Amino acid sequence: MISRKQALTALYALQDPAKAAEVAAYHKIDRPYLGIAVPKVEELTNAWRADCTVDERMDLAADLWDSNIHEARVAAAKLLTQARIRPDDRAWELIQSWVPQFDAWAIADHVCIAGQKRLVADPSRLDAVEAWTTHELMWARRAALVMTLPWAKMNNPKEAEIEARDRVLDWAASYVGDKDWFMQKVVAWWIRDLSKHDAARAQGFLNEHGPYMKSWSRKEAAKYLEAAIDIVAEPLSDQDTPDQLA
Repeated sequence: MISRKQALTALYALQDPAKAAEVAAYHKIDRPYLGIAVPKVEELTNAWRADCTVDERMDLAADLWDSNIHEARVAAAKLLTQARIRPDDRAWELIQSWVPQFDAWAIADHVCIAGQKRLVADPSRLDAVEAWTTHELMWARRAALVMTLPWAKMNNPKEAEIEARDRVLDWAASYVGDKDWFMQKVVAWWIRDLSKHDAARAQGFLNEHGPYMKSWSRKEAAKYLEAAIDIVAEPLSDQDTPDQLA
């Protein structure tokens, strides 16, 4: 088993103070940064997974998350990013407990990728995700779409998967009036990915809800659609193009 102390020691051994300062300035969230590239973090977590039972891995993930170190939280998410975890109830519980703590896109997205695996493994968990769509925290609302991206990307969905896809589209529709850049971005992201696998549904969404989206968001959502929607676009504002990328 790898202890919290051993894991943090391994992370600190790779720290790059100059890079850490750059990452801290980019994310603008007050927490420790070590300046370690994600592939290096993954090399560590891959080795740790091999030396841990499932329960030990869950304990380590929880401990690393609680450290509040940027790269340690990325490592915590990576420890849970696996298609097959048996049993996986605790992994899902951890992911759910982390969502209300999201405060920046990078860590949130790493956790959401782990969450995607758990949702595909047990789609009944979409009931829990639906509660996030009205959460007071923007990052939780955003996570509901990022974590359900697998349903946008399915090529030959079964009936239940189509129903889940339509369910998430209803969530996306409830977001179009939210002018927060990240919320507009995630709606565009979901519809753009959907358009490559189900153009009719993506086009239908934009025909109905596109007029209420920001022009740049609508344009990104329609990027891969052959028939561009005919909607008068409003001018972009400074709030439409922050330096963060979702």
